[in-house]
Amino acid sequence: MFDDGQLYSPVTQHDDGTVEVHLSDNHPGLHDAEYRARRGEIAGAAMAWTRGEPIPHIDYTESEHEIWRTVSHELTPKHEKYAHSEYLAAKHALRLPTEHVPQLPEVSALLEPITDWTYIAAPGLVPLRDFYGDLGSRTFNSTQYLRHGSQPLYTPEPDIIHEVIGHGNQLASPRFARITEAAGQASLRLETDEAMKFVADVFWFSMEFGIMREHGEVKAYGAGILSSYGEMDEFAHMEHRPLDLVEMGTLNYDITAYQPVLFCADSLDELEGVVGAFFETVDDDLAARLRAEAATR
Repeated sequence: MFDDGQLYSPVTQHDDGTVEVHLSDNHPGLHDAEYRARRGEIAGAAMAWTRGEPIPHIDYTESEHEIWRTVSHELTPKHEKYAHSEYLAAKHALRLPTEHVPQLPEVSALLEPITDWTYIAAPGLVPLRDFYGDLGSRTFNSTQYLRHGSQPLYTPEPDIIHEVIGHGNQLASPRFARITEAAGQASLRLETDEAMKFVADVFWFSMEFGIMREHGEVKAYGAGILSSYGEMDEFAHMEHRPLDLVEMGTLNYDITAYQPVLFCADSLDELEGVVGAFFETVDDDLAARLRAEAATR
């Protein structure tokens, strides 16, 4: 199911109106009929939602709240050890609930006064240009389902824990939020799919899996690392390269495995000066030139 780089489980709606989420062969919930039905129910609520209407309210079960509690409590000491201070300050400012799964409007109510970002519901994969276009207007598309309860510290796909604990805390930093917004606004200038993918790949190696030096140590700020219990134990042992837009926009990567190559900023100023400035200025010609440069290396 994930052979073609499908990050989210595909979602289809049948003729009778039922919604099915097609889990990958390695998904812990693949053979759990109750979990599969629940995933379809939650995805169906997002598919039936129309912008301008209230965000779908999900009546989370006690077992789903327990997954959120377990992950929140387990990630907290990991964040204190591995996260960059900018992320930690943003997390402390946002103060996400740790004892229950928040509704997306609840997340927006906490986040909007800080950086003017809001959350909306998505059933799963959002088309690339739609997702980035929304980032450009400070809107984050988020799933609402949770990972399977048999492995609360593992998920083969993004869930609300990744979307909210990973990205929500990140977006509570005005500086990280500006970089993310700039990536979204860049998508509105780009006409070619190749340029759009280049921007998305730079985003992957920065806002998803970015690391940064701080006080002589390498810390994480990427949402993909900081929402993953296992990734936080592994990132320090991976190959760390300096920021390089050519490599970040063209390096092949496997979304289903720990990232073996990470790009490390020397400071938040450097991240803004390299990645942030790239998002603010990139157009089709610049993306094409950088991609051509990769072919000559």
